[in-house]
Amino acid sequence: MRWAWPFNGRASDDGHKEGNESLTGDARPDFLCVGAQKGGTTWLYQQLDSHPDFWMPPIKELHYFDKLSRVQRASPPRCRDERDLRFLESIKSLSAKPHMDLENYARLFEPKASLLSGDISPSYSTLSNQVIRRVVEYFPTLKVIFLARDPVERVWSHLSMEVHYRQIEPFEVTDVDQVNRNLLRRGMRLRSYPSEIVARWKRYVHPDRFRIYFFDDLQRNPTELRRSILHFLGADPEKPIRRLTADYNDWAGMEKLPFTDKVRSHVARFFKKELKTCARRLGGPARDWPARYGFSLLFFFGELADYFGLFLWRDWIA
Repeated sequence: MRWAWPFNGRASDDGHKEGNESLTGDARPDFLCVGAQKGGTTWLYQQLDSHPDFWMPPIKELHYFDKLSRVQRASPPRCRDERDLRFLESIKSLSAKPHMDLENYARLFEPKASLLSGDISPSYSTLSNQVIRRVVEYFPTLKVIFLARDPVERVWSHLSMEVHYRQIEPFEVTDVDQVNRNLLRRGMRLRSYPSEIVARWKRYVHPDRFRIYFFDDLQRNPTELRRSILHFLGADPEKPIRRLTADYNDWAGMEKLPFTDKVRSHVARFFKKELKTCARRLGGPARDWPARYGFSLLFFFGELADYFGLFLWRDWIA
């Protein structure tokens, strides 16, 4: 769903529009996690919800900036105390409005009081520049997290989830044409190019308030990843987390679609350019992504060609 310029300014008593400066004091999100879908966002929500420095909303994915929270949810939201009830009543009222109301969106977070809180909605990876700019202008101290995942692994996990929940019709996973049809769906394409998602958000978020973390690190060392995220968000990594271990993942038991070598190679070729772009722009574990699919040598020569192209261009204009 796309909304045509959904923002309304706040009207003052004399009828004039006020600017986007938040008027809600400490009632605001401290951070957003904008994806990636199937990149560890559920893990992050559960870890923060169990940490004593946070009050997390009773709904993991608010979907406010993309769908005004008008979504069907697979399970009922948490409602364990008065704060949760207050939040659920507020978001129901807010989603009934025909336009995006950032002031009252900020007030959703009043129940946090002095704790930290945020909105973890991986669908925000699909937001336009226009929406991102307005959100960041309204919340200038907002921190933003993006959990990046190898595009090949991410898209197959995403398709597996959609089939599991019957969001799409089952398809023949060994048929390259059927796989292509799913890869080319607009919603899938918007979520499958982390280099473009990061570039859009970094255009408006101050570098000190934007962090990329990697699904690879969640698999290798979830304790250290958790510690790094907590530190970035301003929480105390030394405080004990209730109930959960760092490697807890309630998605681990979901069966994935079979991924044959032939189809895996095809999907890797589909994302070859993006794999190389991620290695160059995101750094970190993304530098290893092309080599997983035999693109390391090609990546090297591509970088070499870029280097000599730049060299010749500089020589020409000198």
